Amino acid sequence: MTTIVFLHAHPDDEASQTAGAMARAVAEGHRVVTVFATNGDHGELPAAGLPDGETLVHWRRREAQASADALGVQRIAWLGYADSGMSGWEQNTADGAFHGADVDEAARRLADILDEEDADVLVGYDWHGGYGHPDHVKVHPVVHRAAELARRRPRLLESTMNRDAVRRAYQAAVAAGQANEAFDPDQPMDDGNPLGTPESEITWQVDVSGYLAQRRAALEAHRSQATDIEGMLGVPEDVFAMMFGTEHYIEPGAASGMRVGWPFGD
Repeated sequence: MTTIVFLHAHPDDEASQTAGAMARAVAEGHRVVTVFATNGDHGELPAAGLPDGETLVHWRRREAQASADALGVQRIAWLGYADSGMSGWEQNTADGAFHGADVDEAARRLADILDEEDADVLVGYDWHGGYGHPDHVKVHPVVHRAAELARRRPRLLESTMNRDAVRRAYQAAVAAGQANEAFDPDQPMDDGNPLGTPESEITWQVDVSGYLAQRRAALEAHRSQATDIEGMLGVPEDVFAMMFGTEHYIEPGAASGMRVGWPFGD
């Protein structure tokens, strides 16, 4: 059995980014732990509002647990930081925000979890967090430093989006009349960089097509975040399968060239 720890910036990022690998790992007998860097307190409120006495943080923690249950994740942990908001928001520099956290301090919190779990694999994000959100960008150095601080250094993987595959899918959708032609997959994202990573810089393409139902259930668990979640759940089944049937990961230090495989354990 392999123990795999995923660090995600906010509750709901696991559902959209690595849910397929998480569900597959559980199904194949591995232990999966999800760690959230932030409490998601600057996310969207539920459409019906919050019940009296309820906070968005509590609500999103319950959603995270529902997502974990859908995927079979055995443990959720929290690093204890606040959501930093999008680039340029005043929340970027608020006390307790993840974006401004000391890297060594945040990494130590994560390394303590790695040690508790005797983790074999640690999963974070690519160098710009996929699309430049400050909290996503922060995940990258924290994960790398935590791997150095852990008692037993885990194998390190970085979740990313295949920029070339996204472009091809978008062009096919435009040709089929199923996409907005004003959208440019290569446009600058939140930090001015394009989406994800070029295919030539990706190490692993992972087949998770057998776990689309679990992915959908994980996304359903985060319904409060309607702007993103409704868009993902609202696409036709064939488009959903194309979007979420594969996941992509970078393995620092690995030989160049993308390969189809399973880097999470035997």
